[in-house]
Amino acid sequence: MKHIHTIAAFAAVTSLTVAGCASRSEDVAASYVSPISYQSYTCKELSQEAQRLSGAAAAAAGAQDSQRTKDTVATTAAVVIFWPAAFFVGGDNAKTAELARLKGQMQAIEQAAIQKKCGISFQRG
Repeated sequence: MKHIHTIAAFAAVTSLTVAGCASRSEDVAASYVSPISYQSYTCKELSQEAQRLSGAAAAAAGAQDSQRTKDTVATTAAVVIFWPAAFFVGGDNAKTAELARLKGQMQAIEQAAIQKKCGISFQRG
């Protein structure tokens, strides 16, 4: 009976801590940004802004995935070595919010470029 309680406790702690880990960068949803904020941009300016934001989004995605890896390692160690420490793993909401904002800005630029018929190609990745 004690073995069953140990397994149940382990499963509960694992599910709670995995839920608290940082999200994968590709799982972070874009925040809404209105394309109206880019209405005054020329096609060239939209392209330049998209390139700038793309670099920033790539860096933010890397930071997000790095945080997820750190959380996963900490969670695994906490569950295996000292399970109460697992409750202190919690991701990084600031990194997630920044990535969501950047993704939203990219979508708004894409929409503005489509409306202006700029012919800019946006790749998802």
